[in-house]
Amino acid sequence: MNKPFTFEQIYQQNKRRIHYQIHRLNIDDPHQEFFQEGLTAMWHAYEKYDPDKGPMATYFNYTIRNRLLDELRKQKREQDKQHTLPIHPQQEPQTPHHTAALTDLLLDNHQLCNKLKSYLTEKQWKWLKYAILQDMPYKDIAIQESTTTEAVKSWGRQARKKLFTPAIYQLLKEI
Repeated sequence: MNKPFTFEQIYQQNKRRIHYQIHRLNIDDPHQEFFQEGLTAMWHAYEKYDPDKGPMATYFNYTIRNRLLDELRKQKREQDKQHTLPIHPQQEPQTPHHTAALTDLLLDNHQLCNKLKSYLTEKQWKWLKYAILQDMPYKDIAIQESTTTEAVKSWGRQARKKLFTPAIYQLLKEI
């Protein structure tokens, strides 16, 4: 398809849109990483633009903003991964060695147990107590608590999310 303007002309006319979106999203961009993302988004928008679907400016704004939001989310996920404990449930499967070490630590330290309990909901604490400390199968916990096995697994997932946070990591370092 033959375009009426070159990308260079489009860039010169619309580069302020990228800066506007960066400013609007309160992004600090000292190394121009987000500007480059916005420029790439503008290029893709220029390539895919269909005049029958609406104004080019609206399409540019939409594409640039969403690409910047995607990049923000990506950086946030990477930052969150860096602030987790070394033994993260999604990175390394929990081995019997880790479970045994946690069990020994909790059984020997009632003060730590009480602090951890304050971070967890009642159901998450029940999961920790039965599944980790008492090594009960999920099915038995579900029967005892009059719920489903899937519910018990969900308690465990939520508890692990809370247990692998910087606050808990700091708490364990203090011991």
